[in-house]
Amino acid sequence: MPFIRPISDLRNRAVEISNLCHSEDQPVFITRNGIGDMVVMSQAHYERLESLIELYQKLGEAEVLDASGKRGITHEKLMKKLRDKIK
Repeated sequence: MPFIRPISDLRNRAVEISNLCHSEDQPVFITRNGIGDMVVMSQAHYERLESLIELYQKLGEAEVLDASGKRGITHEKLMKKLRDKIK
């Protein structure tokens, strides 16, 4: 169930909203005059969302390459390449 708070709570109860974002690990939707206006979330939650978006973009690129018939490198070649960089 989403957490919805009026914009006045952002000014008057910022610490409470911050605690809610962190304890529930969910965004808080802020309304202005009864209409959705903003979303507040913890930095950790935001970073996870950004990571998921990046992952989905990379998966989409991989699907396009696969559909076009382009071949990548094998796992064995990739691991050798990484090991060589480490040395």
